[in-house]
Amino acid sequence: MRGTYDPWLVGLSILVAMLVSYTALNLVSRVTTSRGLAAKAWLLGGGVAMGTGIWSMHFIGMLALSLPIALTYHVPTMLLSLLIAIATSGFALAIASGTHINWLRLSLSAILMGCGVASMHYSGMYAMQIVPMITYDPLLFAASIGIAMAASFAALWLAFHLRHGRTMTMVLMRVCAAVAMGLAISGMHYTGMAASRFAPGSYCIGAVAAGSSNGSGWLAVIAAVSAIGLLAITLITMVYDAHLESKVKGHAQQLERANAQLQHLALHDPLTGLANRALLENNLKHTIERAAVSGDKFALLLIDLDRFKSINDSLGHHAGDELLKEVANRLSGLTRHCDTLARLGGDEFVLLVDGIAGARDAEQIAGRMLVNIGQPFRLSSMDVHISPCIGISLYPRDGADIETLLIRADAAMYHAKDAGRNTFRFFSAEMSAFAHERLELESGLRRALAAKEFELHFQPKVEVATNQTKSVEALIRWRHPQRGLMRPDAFIPLAEETGIIVEIGEWVLREACRHARQWQLAGMMPLRIAVNLSARQFRQKQLMEIVQSALSDADLAPQFLELELTESAVMYDPEESARILEQLSRIGVQISIDDFGTGYSSLSHLKRFPLDKLKIDRSFIRDVTRSTEDASIVRAVISLAHSLKLKVIAEGVESGDQLEFLRELGCDQYQGYYFSPPLSAEELSAWMETRQLELRGLTEADVLKTHSRLSLYALRLKPT
Repeated sequence: MRGTYDPWLVGLSILVAMLVSYTALNLVSRVTTSRGLAAKAWLLGGGVAMGTGIWSMHFIGMLALSLPIALTYHVPTMLLSLLIAIATSGFALAIASGTHINWLRLSLSAILMGCGVASMHYSGMYAMQIVPMITYDPLLFAASIGIAMAASFAALWLAFHLRHGRTMTMVLMRVCAAVAMGLAISGMHYTGMAASRFAPGSYCIGAVAAGSSNGSGWLAVIAAVSAIGLLAITLITMVYDAHLESKVKGHAQQLERANAQLQHLALHDPLTGLANRALLENNLKHTIERAAVSGDKFALLLIDLDRFKSINDSLGHHAGDELLKEVANRLSGLTRHCDTLARLGGDEFVLLVDGIAGARDAEQIAGRMLVNIGQPFRLSSMDVHISPCIGISLYPRDGADIETLLIRADAAMYHAKDAGRNTFRFFSAEMSAFAHERLELESGLRRALAAKEFELHFQPKVEVATNQTKSVEALIRWRHPQRGLMRPDAFIPLAEETGIIVEIGEWVLREACRHARQWQLAGMMPLRIAVNLSARQFRQKQLMEIVQSALSDADLAPQFLELELTESAVMYDPEESARILEQLSRIGVQISIDDFGTGYSSLSHLKRFPLDKLKIDRSFIRDVTRSTEDASIVRAVISLAHSLKLKVIAEGVESGDQLEFLRELGCDQYQGYYFSPPLSAEELSAWMETRQLELRGLTEADVLKTHSRLSLYALRLKPT
């Protein structure tokens, strides 16, 4: 008895076989990428979906066969074939999702899987309740099993090698593989069907018949829809699960990147990207531990930039930051991969040079740093020159722990500064005393204000044209209990570094106003008193209130106070500086720019501010009669200042030749040892009494001839 095949159902079965194959390839990918319970769940669920799909394809293929008799099926046997399909699919997923697979494992697995697929097929055929029983052609029977094993081998190999990746190329490769696998599975099925032999006069037993064409068609459609629906749900679930997993992985990666970034920020300087103190100390700790065992030597170089503060104040924070980054780049170019370059803060850098033979190696590195950093930096359209001071400590000669090595490198760096800057120094035993002395000095500074150890000296400012004195500059001195009278250059830099300068500066301001008023009350000719403001003082938010309070407490008119600021302090934040200076100038306080020429500003920059005077730095006056360059600078400054209606003061005048040169240029005032050194309050009072006859012809109006610009403007607006 021969049967025929419904071409539509055959095509439907092949389509289901391809869909099953594509689902299987994606299931292998999900099982592979999942972990723990999720992987087991996908293995179990995937086995059920895949097995059901294969079984449905087999069932549709059986329904495609049309015999002259009505066919019936034994349900328990059909369910057994379904279980075999599910078990075989689970086995295939487990093998293909393994961590590795070799040819022997692949071949054995293909044999077992092929037998499982054949068992599913022939148990399904056995479920047909046909009498007499179906017989099979031996050659085609063997061929079907061979095809099943070969198809299993190809399916396992393809699934294993196509399980990773989600690119469009990988999707297309899986589609092509699914088509090939679907055809192979269908080939096995229809070869097995072709091996079937139905005896003439065969008939079916059982209550349920499915042999009619209409019944077979609808049953096939139901099986196909059910299988396709299940496979579609499986695919959708896989896509959604992959999407969720991708989001979770994305969040995990973001968290990992954030943690890495936080760890990087915790161990690196945010401006330069160099190691910070924490990372330096960690690397230094490990280097010490290793060197203690191996006997290796290393050097610690502490680098401080000279005049960085002046550049930062003159050109602004942005330029200062750019300079620090460029310095970091240059220093990085001199380091090896085993070295550690760190920024401790401000303008201080540290280089840990590992594996040196001795001091000579550290000396060569320091020398290269001096040359490298000594090259000009291009900032704000100008060439800026800085120089480093480098202190060097050596392990194990100068210390065997982190703190000692850093302290001694720091002490050596300060000795390099004292030696004239732009140089380096190795630590020596004598420097420990220096470091101890510096700590004592800082401690004494904090005590000096309360102990009333500070005092003011005053240096006259002399009119070049008339030789008359109309103002004095207040200069601080420290009468140290052990060291005696100390000049400001011995302690003011330390006060600025530690921040004590703010308290000291306020004391100077109040004391200067008090002295000026006392002289007036004593009947002496009123003198305008000049007070230096540090950059840190000038940036105080309550500066205006402090100045007004000092004037009010001393009962001193603002016109008798002159505040001297460095150009770098003014240029630190030009907009804010202009606002503060206008407030001070409006009440009558005079404003002078001190040490003009040592910063990076120019008169064109300063003309936006309500200034009254410029003080030419002593470094230009020292050689003004011998250096044509200094003479040209002084001449240009005086000429430009006068064109802007500014008075000019020259400081550091120590000879008659210098004074005569300044007189020829039309300089307005001078001060220096040629006329008088700084005098104590008592000495100044005595000196003023002896010159009372000279000053008797002066009136208060003469002293106040250089009123603050804004105060004069305000006076003109007052009604008469």
